[in-house]
Amino acid sequence: MMRLEQLLKNLDDYRDQAGIKDFEVKGVTADSKNVSEDFIFVAIKGTHCDGHEYIDDAIEKGARVVLVQSHDTRHKSQEKAQFIVVNDTRKAMARLVAEFYGNPSKSVRVVGITGTNGKTTISYLLEAILREAGKNPAVIGTVNYRFNQKILPSKNTTPGPQELQPLLKEMLDSGVDYALMEVSSHALDQDRVGAIDFHSAIFTNLTQDHLDYHQTMENYFLAKTKLFKNIHVNAFAVINNDDTYAKTLKALTRARVITYGLKYNVDALAKDIKFDLSHTEFTLRWKGKEEKINSRLIGRHNVYNILASVAWAMNEGISFELIKSAIEKFDLVPGRLERIDSKKGFFCFVDYAHTEDALYNVINALKEVCKQKIILVFGCGGERDKTKRPKMGKVATDLADSAIITNDNPRSEDPLEIVSDIKKGITKDNYCVILDRREAIKKALNLARPGDAVLIAGKGHENYQILKEQRIAFDDREVVAECLK
Repeated sequence: MMRLEQLLKNLDDYRDQAGIKDFEVKGVTADSKNVSEDFIFVAIKGTHCDGHEYIDDAIEKGARVVLVQSHDTRHKSQEKAQFIVVNDTRKAMARLVAEFYGNPSKSVRVVGITGTNGKTTISYLLEAILREAGKNPAVIGTVNYRFNQKILPSKNTTPGPQELQPLLKEMLDSGVDYALMEVSSHALDQDRVGAIDFHSAIFTNLTQDHLDYHQTMENYFLAKTKLFKNIHVNAFAVINNDDTYAKTLKALTRARVITYGLKYNVDALAKDIKFDLSHTEFTLRWKGKEEKINSRLIGRHNVYNILASVAWAMNEGISFELIKSAIEKFDLVPGRLERIDSKKGFFCFVDYAHTEDALYNVINALKEVCKQKIILVFGCGGERDKTKRPKMGKVATDLADSAIITNDNPRSEDPLEIVSDIKKGITKDNYCVILDRREAIKKALNLARPGDAVLIAGKGHENYQILKEQRIAFDDREVVAECLK
């Protein structure tokens, strides 16, 4: 608990109301359902509902202070609570909750990982490296939130401040020294991490995704830049120098910049790359020295992920011997080119690729090492960026030898309309449509011959499918294993 006056000192934009009565605040929330006695309720206007409409409910449940962006005197319960007007309730929420939980990010070293693709793999690699170095890392990301053998389900890639700050506090109290956090563009745009004191940040790449939310690539990039604009001058930023947005990103951050890539003039360079269906080898050049790295991860995109992890760890002062040992022992990331054993002579992989660029990367990764055909199963999610659908259709049919279009998470959209959008980018006839995902997977496996590679893309680690309002159990990996029997 904390006194109201102490909490309000963290808000530099609120318009002072005369006669604010101090009291012991027992909680801060933006969800009226979670309000109890002596709470602060923060009214936030979201994409689907407006918290200002639930002010009366919050006051009746015991909220003694309400933060708003405009004071509407029509609230019937306004005499029972103190109203405080701020310029931005999202930012205010982030600061209040961080202060309420003692600003744990000032003690835990929080590493923000952002970009379209690669965030999850890098978080897993850094976790392995830090464990090898004797540290106690935690991970907050797409697959789950985990620390000290505790695993929590992931509701969002990056949780909101109401969930994030107490989670960081729990991590700190349990001895965690690093928190590796996947930072989504939604989280940055909505100031979910606005009060996080980032120790360092990593940028992977930027390709089309989430335009249903951001509308334009410029807006998408601007959301990502928030992480690098706001980190402290004493922090450091690890940036993929081969990405087209790297130059702009390097110019706008105050932090010290470390670069990585496959081209020269970078701090961490990979060269002499050799690919195989079982591993990847390359030579790492770092500050004039060269070392060999052998990883079980496959594909050019994973070379970038390894480089980002090595660059961060070397800059953090971890020895190359420990880094190399962790990388070479590292096996897989759930649902990221995860190999499912087949005794029928062909290879089968499950991957999370659900953007044009991710699909391009994983198919090309397989093309570089697969001597026979590549058979692809994929779809596009409903109620998400529609403009990427024809682009994914084109990449799928241009690169794979055979493609089966199926349901991903159609949600409330008509699956046939999603398929129609995908087909707009297709100019070849090497595909078919099987909406039932289980049947589509079964068909792909039946088509496969010795030496072929089957890629089931789009859902990766997910163990469900969303059909209309219903979430049903469905795990690509389990379905593949069942079909192979």
